[in-house]
Amino acid sequence: MSSPARPSLPGGVPAPPGGHALRIDPHLTAAKPPSPPLPVVDETSAGGIVVSKRDGVDHAAVIARRNRAGRLEWCLPKGHLEGEETPEEAAIREIAEETGIVGEVVGRLGVIDYWFSGDDRRVHKVVHHFLLGAVGGELSVEGDPDSEAEEAAWVPVTELNGVLAYPNERRLAEAALLLLVDEA
Repeated sequence: MSSPARPSLPGGVPAPPGGHALRIDPHLTAAKPPSPPLPVVDETSAGGIVVSKRDGVDHAAVIARRNRAGRLEWCLPKGHLEGEETPEEAAIREIAEETGIVGEVVGRLGVIDYWFSGDDRRVHKVVHHFLLGAVGGELSVEGDPDSEAEEAAWVPVTELNGVLAYPNERRLAEAALLLLVDEA
């Protein structure tokens, strides 16, 4: 037994179930001129994981900042290179500004490369991450000139995977853990 044929609109568009004619405003379906492509901006940042031994356990300084939706997320400290800074110099400066902890670079953890769009541009962002050993300072977000970091905390490196909001940063934490194990 075959099903009854559904009525069609002009142009071969089938009517919805029940056979009622579908009315389409031709002004809504007219092709809109393509909007001009957004300009592309390249941004380079640096940061990473600064580690301090506390009671014999490696702890990392992490920060909490608001994402674009306004939710507080724990992440690694990082920021833009300034002037002629190298990624290593920027990582040391940004970590100190956002956590209050002064560190020295122990090794390279990796690079995260991603794209996002703003209202007026597409951004290609490259973030260099390093493992740093803490050499001074006190944990605080008071020195953050952008006031992006709302909180800072020491977290055992072995627990970073359960704290960090972003999968790429969790992978960097695993790389840091491997470097720390190799050093021990």
